[in-house]
Amino acid sequence: MCEPLFRRHSECIAARLGYCLLAAYLLLWMQPASARQALALDEASRRAIEYNPQLQVFQWRLQAAEGVRQTAALRPGFELGMEAENVLGSGGYSGTDRAEYTLSLSSIVELGGKRHSRVAVADSRYALAAVEREAQALDVLGQVTQRFIAVLALQERLRVSGLAVALAELSVQSVTRRVEHGAAPDAERLRARAALAQTGLMHAALEAEFASEKMALATLWGEENADFETLSGDLYASQPAGHFEDLYERVVDSPAVQVFATEARLREAELELVRSQSSSDMSWRVGVKRLEEGGDSALVAELSMPLFTGRRNQGEVKAALAERSSVNYRKQSSLLALRARLYTAWQNHRQAIAATGELRESVLPALEAALAQTREAYERGRYRYIDLASVEQELLEARLAAIDAATRALLNQALIEQLTAEPLSAPEQGVTHPRDQHSAN
Repeated sequence: MCEPLFRRHSECIAARLGYCLLAAYLLLWMQPASARQALALDEASRRAIEYNPQLQVFQWRLQAAEGVRQTAALRPGFELGMEAENVLGSGGYSGTDRAEYTLSLSSIVELGGKRHSRVAVADSRYALAAVEREAQALDVLGQVTQRFIAVLALQERLRVSGLAVALAELSVQSVTRRVEHGAAPDAERLRARAALAQTGLMHAALEAEFASEKMALATLWGEENADFETLSGDLYASQPAGHFEDLYERVVDSPAVQVFATEARLREAELELVRSQSSSDMSWRVGVKRLEEGGDSALVAELSMPLFTGRRNQGEVKAALAERSSVNYRKQSSLLALRARLYTAWQNHRQAIAATGELRESVLPALEAALAQTREAYERGRYRYIDLASVEQELLEARLAAIDAATRALLNQALIEQLTAEPLSAPEQGVTHPRDQHSAN
């Protein structure tokens, strides 16, 4: 008579032990990420800004532009010339007795402000390279952020996969007890073990994918291997985006659009340089001529200027005008494309945030309560194994759906911040937003 009571007591202890193991597993994954060599987004962004190969090219571009400016600022150089006439000829000019030697100094007087125009073009090219570097840096930060979010989502999937393994193990224990008591057929135990094996295989595949994605993230700052174990971040920490028109105003002032403004200034400077070429330069030469026959010397001077330079330069002016005009149309086309991308990201961000909140606040609590009730009813023999497995699967799928929705929200938030070059909200104390960090650098 005491045996059934003892069995029920043993089953209760076993069930509680299973729940304790599950809780211990969750606590292990919920411990602070810093305790497991975690990498934060601001650190990943700092490494990318400092070591990304795409950005290293710009330091040489800027040095080259500075060298071009130094050359453009130089005035025309001087030439020293030596000329000999009436030497080594025939007859009376066979020797050097009647030779004439001229030692001269020559140069060019630039007219039309050519030197000033050259310097303006060089300065504009340097400014364009600088703003292109800033735009490229934002693109790199966008790549880092998107890949970081993808790896963070994969890390969260690993947690859910670990939960699935723990639930599968708990189900095997529950089914085994019922089979041993004759309350369920052995086929249910076989199905539970098969489900546990499949869950373990999926978990192993996710671990391999997680390792690969971590290495792919590390390549963005030139590393061949990942020197971190996990990522530090909250996948569900999306910020509201605000009004669309306010965001679009930020896009207009972003480096991606400022590139066109800087290029427009460059094309204007190039046009002025081409126009300055329409003014003819004056060449001058002064020197001293030595007449060997009489031993006399004389001063020589020469001025020259090409004719019809402006007419010959009309084609270059026309080409420069076309280049200047094309910048404005390309800017308008880019703004339209950026507005469309921003609007799509803004809408997707809003929808993803709403879906994440609904799943976490309504769906998951309901399914967790349903799973607890179903497991308790299964332990009492009121439900079948298929009912228990179905609720477990629904809960896991809802958790994965929440991860997907949160990932979409963060990815679209990252795209909005990349397009606007500003974070959606002020960073928390002690945490530096990647774009703020780039601005500080």
